[in-house]
Amino acid sequence: MDLREIYNLNNNKLKLSFEVFPPKDSEKTSELLEELNVLRQFDPKFVSLTWGAGGNENSSLELVKNIQESGFDVMPHFTCVCSTKEFVASHIEKFEKMHIDKILALRGDIPEDKILCHREFNYASDLVGFLREKSTLSIGVAGYPEGHIESENLDSDIKNLKKKVDLGADVIFTQLFFDNDKFFKYCELVRKAGITIPIIPGIMPILSKKQIDKMTNLARISLPKKLQEYIEKYQDSNSDIQKIGVEYVSQMCENLIHNDILGLHFFTLNKSKSSKEILENIL
Repeated sequence: MDLREIYNLNNNKLKLSFEVFPPKDSEKTSELLEELNVLRQFDPKFVSLTWGAGGNENSSLELVKNIQESGFDVMPHFTCVCSTKEFVASHIEKFEKMHIDKILALRGDIPEDKILCHREFNYASDLVGFLREKSTLSIGVAGYPEGHIESENLDSDIKNLKKKVDLGADVIFTQLFFDNDKFFKYCELVRKAGITIPIIPGIMPILSKKQIDKMTNLARISLPKKLQEYIEKYQDSNSDIQKIGVEYVSQMCENLIHNDILGLHFFTLNKSKSSKEILENIL
């Protein structure tokens, strides 16, 4: 089932999806599949798979097959930075042979050594246009409630989002956030820009202070004062932080559902425990 069908506006049932990444050690694949199996009870519409740990595309393709064989639908991520059109076209063919009907189109991180980098695709919008022209894949794209870290401001970021939508994107999956007010304000601005496709909030369980520090340093993500105080108070106890995180994120999700969002996209970090507890709280 492609993204357009999944997020049909005439169907009011909440749609759930889970994001995972290829383990650096391929022998850990069975453990990942076990974690996904724990979440099967929540009837996910698909599993989203990031593109290659350490740039290893083969690990992603092999894991797509493994997840499919476990009975899940898969939406691979696909990055275009440093890719040629020939390379992307060959992977479209691979995905279609694997009966993939949806993809998350991303630019990807620009490598430090730009000299060795092909630049036939400069932005995610270039990839979206190419995918729409060369395939029948339904296309998800990323949205940033607080703005992409490389954008000047939120307005310029939404202009870039509009390019992706105009070129053929079907659904927007947002970066994680911890302040629903920022998400709702973002949705308002996106709609004012003339974008009408579904916006699905990205939800990340809180596992440790180290994890939160890493995410806030890598991306433009702010923490509400109350949450920040909790994390500082319990920074030496991951179990306490996880317990507080489940409670906090559960309240976030309940508020999002109350405001009629179409789905929740969980960044599981390859662990099922916190996502499972959050879903048990809200469903």
